[in-house]
Amino acid sequence: MTRRTVPQEVEEPSAVEPEPAEAEQVFGDRLPLVRRYTADLAEHGERLGLIGPLEPPRLWSRHVVNSGLLAEFLPRDAAVADVGSGAGLPGLVLAAARPDLDLTLIEPMERRTAWLQEEVGRLGLTNVRVDRVRAEDAEAARFDVVTARAVGALTGLLPITARLARPGGRLALLKGAAVEAELAKAEKTVRRLGLTDVRVEMAGRGMAGLETRVFLATVPG
Repeated sequence: MTRRTVPQEVEEPSAVEPEPAEAEQVFGDRLPLVRRYTADLAEHGERLGLIGPLEPPRLWSRHVVNSGLLAEFLPRDAAVADVGSGAGLPGLVLAAARPDLDLTLIEPMERRTAWLQEEVGRLGLTNVRVDRVRAEDAEAARFDVVTARAVGALTGLLPITARLARPGGRLALLKGAAVEAELAKAEKTVRRLGLTDVRVEMAGRGMAGLETRVFLATVPG
């Protein structure tokens, strides 16, 4: 008896979101480089486990532009650490958008750091260092600004990020709509760390559907 082989359906890759008009406003003359990064992430990200299958249709709005909106909160020529860089969000986006910044991408997973290193080379970025290390074990008190995105709630994230900032340095953390509730739960942590000028700012005001929240704080000097 001949066994029939049932052909398996091959999943088509998800369509990538068209570039929003606001991308030019956010990235200016750096937009071509950001486009290259976005295309690379769309091509390789799901296969490498950097993004999930639902992300390509919202790659620009939810991830790339979202990361780029953080740039306005970073002072010129700052040394910046991005904790838990993963696919390079926001670290690689910031490095592409702001060549004046000195970025260190902190990521413990070998597969992800390999992607980050390769992408730095493909984009020709010279202002990025990839550091394969847990943030808890990275050298402390080195950075003017510490960033993070989608790493965890503030209660656990603040001690990890604050130790990396130099005295008087800043935290600039991309957060979601629940940031105020997170901040309420983290009040004791904020006091224990001695953080000052603690506030939540809205980035991208007037960009419908693209606005995002940024948690800001100053580390004690």
